[in-house]
Order: sequence, then structure tokens, then C-alpha cells
Amino acid sequence: MNAPLPTRREETAAQRWGRFSPIRTGEEYVDSLRNRGVRVYLFGEKIAEPVDHPIIRPSINALQATYDLAIADPELATAHSPLLNARVNRFLHIVESPQDLVLKNRMQRRMGQLTGTCFQRCAGLDTISVLHSITWDIDQKHGTPYHQRYLEFMREAQRNNVIIGAGMTDPKGDRSKRPHEQADPDLFLHVTARNDRGLYVTGAKAHMTGGLNSHWICIMPTMNMTAADRDYAVVGMVPGDAEGLTYIYGRQSCDTRALEQGDIDKGNARYGGQETLVVFDNVFIPWEHVLMDGEYEFAQPMVARFTAYHRASYVCKTGLGDVMVGAAAAIAEYNGADAASHIKDKLVEIHERRDAGQRLQAQRHPLSLRDFPPGPGPGGWPDGHPALAGGFRAGRDRSNAAQIFPGPAGYTGRKPHPHAAPDREHDSGSQRSGLPDRVPARGRLAPGPAHPDPAGHGTGAEKRLRAGACGYRDYRHGRSSGVTQPSFKPTVAMRSPSSFFTTNCTCPRETRSPTTGFWWNWRLMN
Repeated sequence: MNAPLPTRREETAAQRWGRFSPIRTGEEYVDSLRNRGVRVYLFGEKIAEPVDHPIIRPSINALQATYDLAIADPELATAHSPLLNARVNRFLHIVESPQDLVLKNRMQRRMGQLTGTCFQRCAGLDTISVLHSITWDIDQKHGTPYHQRYLEFMREAQRNNVIIGAGMTDPKGDRSKRPHEQADPDLFLHVTARNDRGLYVTGAKAHMTGGLNSHWICIMPTMNMTAADRDYAVVGMVPGDAEGLTYIYGRQSCDTRALEQGDIDKGNARYGGQETLVVFDNVFIPWEHVLMDGEYEFAQPMVARFTAYHRASYVCKTGLGDVMVGAAAAIAEYNGADAASHIKDKLVEIHERRDAGQRLQAQRHPLSLRDFPPGPGPGGWPDGHPALAGGFRAGRDRSNAAQIFPGPAGYTGRKPHPHAAPDREHDSGSQRSGLPDRVPARGRLAPGPAHPDPAGHGTGAEKRLRAGACGYRDYRHGRSSGVTQPSFKPTVAMRSPSSFFTTNCTCPRETRSPTTGFWWNWRLMN
């Protein structure tokens, strides 16, 4: 364990920082990723220059936008750093106050609006905020020099304006066993050797957001540790081009479209996300960049604090929701359906779901009550409970909004079949009984004769499916929806206060759900 491994260059911290030059613009960031000699595999093939690969480049463009925003809107995307007594990119700023969290969220929402994808810097930002308090706490108990090492690293990181990735998730193997109990010790990243210059680590970090696009990777524990797991309780900073690193590039939805000719039907062609599996084969870390080594009792607090900070970053999904609302409205306008009441209703619902998570997350901005340690940085962290609740709501509602999106985006105004009904996959098993055999996929029209409405024009299948909800709404509001008013018998569930939105809309919750809503609409019309 203590014998050095002679196959790696044992660089000092100064030697590693010597390879970097300050980055000022997005273009300079892209150039900083060239000619690094990193080992990358995609589709089983080794990639010579990742920057120029058509599948990888959109993820780099998303990170480039974080530099461009700092220039275009410095009040939002930069902050004053006491470490340098100068303004730095907010993605490298150590959160110092609740106001910093508010501005961080505003910046993340703006980045979501600009890129429409994951811009890959949030995990690193949350990591550096957690490290400030964790290194301080370890030093207070064990007399270690981690906090000063951390501050020195952050000065260089801010001075060079680099990107820091977060390596937390291990492959894990048998989840019922602790790290030291695994048949393969490399399923959790761990220390393999130590000497007077530093230590070596072996293992892997999975699902690393923007791992290949980062200049530095912070490795850290993924779960609580015991005394027997000391060698797995390690935190360190590793340059992205370190010897012994191998990147296995993850897949993205529709990623091979980037390989096709032309520029039509490529989705978000300019920007994209990135996840990588990063394999560490006896990678050397100098002591100056080691921030935890065996202090296993601090692994769980670090994970918990990181979770609170990182759920505070889920507001980026609100920015993606902004893009979704705008895209749905634009497509509806192109289709000539923007004046349809049910289309407006769906857009409002996407809008409501988009903002609900951010409203809940706003509760977590006050930091927990702790004495601030000397020096810059937080003396607390966001309250974990509302942070988790807000993160869950933001992620879930974005998914639900995506289910609603095809309505306004795909409305055609075609006439429905009289027996048109929703796809069965949208209904739970207890709700399937009684549905007709002819069920069109996802609310599309089944073949059959047209069914005219009283106004004499066709009604799209999606509009017909919404007739129950909209008819009930218009019945309460005393106006006509333009379709045959459905006959219905309000049930106890529909009359209960819990079945109505807390917004001004009085439609029953059941008729607006992406799942049970289709069921209620069909029942109201039949």
C-alpha cells in the first residue's frame, strides 16, 4: 500500500497548474481542450480529437456558453471573490450567503434558456461550496491542512478560470456490501499507494456530467464509510489529462443524428449534454491536492451537504421549461392553432408546472445556522428537506410538462373518429376496464368517418380528449367551448377541495393530469 508506483509521473501541484493559461472567452475555453492527449472511447472506438467530434462538440458548446454569459451579463454570471479580490465566473465562486444562492439560481435558469440542455457545471460548483465547510470541519477535528490546501487550489482555479467536474458516483457492484467487502475492490475508487509526494487511486466514477469537458475532476466518496473503508474515503483534485485516466463517452438521446448530413430534424443541434464513465488506473495525486485521506466519518456529511447544494441547482430545469413553453407556443402558431382555447390551456399548464419547482426551491435559500469559519465561504448550507422536495418537484414536473408538450405542438385540427380514446399506456391497470378495443396511439386519430362538431369544423383528437375538462371548466364559467358540451355527473372526488388546482383555474385535477386526465376526459364524453 505504501510502495510508490513507478509508471506515473509524480507531478507537483505547481507543475500541474503550469500547463494552464487563464481563460477569458468561450473560444479560448474550446481551444484549451485541444491537444490534451486524453484517452476517449465512443462507440468502442478511440477518438483522436474529441473537440472536433460531431457528437461531442454540442456538449462543449454548452460549456462555452457559460464563459460567454459571464462577458455578456457580468452582474448575473460573475461575482466578487475575496480570494483574488476580483470578479470571477459565478460557477467558480464559493457561495457565501443566501443571496449568492438566489443569483446562482437565476444564472442557472438563464443558462437553461440559452442552451436548452444541461450545461454541465452545476455539480462542480456545488462541490467547491461543500469542500469549504468539510475541509474546515476535518481540520478542526484532526489538525489536518486540508482547508488551506483547498483555498490555494481555488485561488488557482479562479485565476485560470477553469472548469471543475464532480466525480462522486462509483459503479458500486453489490449494493448489499460495503466498499471494502466487494469481490472487486475497484468497484469503489480507493487509494492503492502512498508515498512522501502523494497518493495513487484506482477505480472509476460513473455518470460524470461534463467529465471529458472539465479541466479538473474532484473525486469524492459516494456514501457513508466505516473504519474498514478508510482507503475509500478520499477527496482529491485530478487534472483531466492526468496519466491513467480513460473516458468512456455516454450516450445521449438521438445522438447519432449529429452524424447525418444536412441540418434538418436534429433537435438541439448546437447544444447538448454529456455523461462519461471515467476509469482511474493508478492515477497520482500530489499531497497539495488531497483534501481527505481516511477521515471516513466525514464521508456521509459531505454527501449530505452536496445533495442539499445540488438539489438547489435543479432550477436549471425551469430554464428548460421556458424553452419548452416557447417552442410549444411557436409550433402552435405555425399550425394556426394558437387561438384554440385548449391549446392555451395546455400552455398555461406547462407554465404552471415549470414554475412550481422553483417556487418550492425558493424555501431552501436560507442557510442553516452555524458559525461562519474564518475566511471566505459559507458557514452553512441549504436546508436539505426543502432542497430535496424542490429538486424532486422540478425534475418530475419537467417530465410531466414534456408529456403535455405534444398537445399544443402536434395539434392538426383534423376530425376525430367517434370512438377515439387515449392510449392505454397512459392509464393504470385499475382504470383500463371498459375502454373500447380501438385505442389510437397517444391520442392520435383512429381511422374512420369524420364526426362534425356543432360549429361545422373539425376538432382535433387532442381537443376532443380535452372536451370533458374544458367543457366542465366552461360550464362553470358560463361560456361555450366550441364543442358539444359533455354530459357528466360530478363525483365525490371531483367535488372535493383537494381535487382542484390552487391556481385560478377551476378544472378538476383529475381532468388535467397527464395520466388520469385522459381517463377522466374519456369518461366524461362517453
